[in-house]
Amino acid sequence: MKKLSKRMTALSTKIEDRTYAPLEALGIVKENANAKFDETIEAHIRLGIDPKYTDQQLRTTVALPNGTGQSIKIAVITSGENVAKAKSAGADLFGEEDLVESINKGNMDFDLLIATPDMMPKVAKLGRVLGPRGLMPNPKAGTVTGDIASAIKEFKAGKLEFRADKAGIVHVRFGKASFT
Repeated sequence: MKKLSKRMTALSTKIEDRTYAPLEALGIVKENANAKFDETIEAHIRLGIDPKYTDQQLRTTVALPNGTGQSIKIAVITSGENVAKAKSAGADLFGEEDLVESINKGNMDFDLLIATPDMMPKVAKLGRVLGPRGLMPNPKAGTVTGDIASAIKEFKAGKLEFRADKAGIVHVRFGKASFT
């Protein structure tokens, strides 16, 4: 096993081997956050489900009141006047077929892809490129929508998408140590 650093050794002495209540655990995390950067706080929750069955799968979105503390780059594939709406709403990349070709060539300098329903046949061709990275737009996740401006504002404000992994565990980041 790797040797722990002095900082980690000092922090591990402050934690007991027991189950903490959520508010108590958050208090401990906030008081022990002493890295040189603003530390991210995550939750890893074992749900006791078997995701191979369709009735036990979990995939949803949640809008956090204060966001996650991270800024994301949003790409929007749309056509017509929606391109101007995407630009004014704050999208980092936007376009039509030119953006589809750019993504197909491997230019994926974004964290989230939003598309309009009329462009989904063109986006479907990118399934092999976007699928493994989890970037494929999905109506259930709110990334396939006709209202581009509100979708961009929601995701920039801190809307998260999360799902259970193969073992039935949800991993989600929900804030920074500096949050009140």
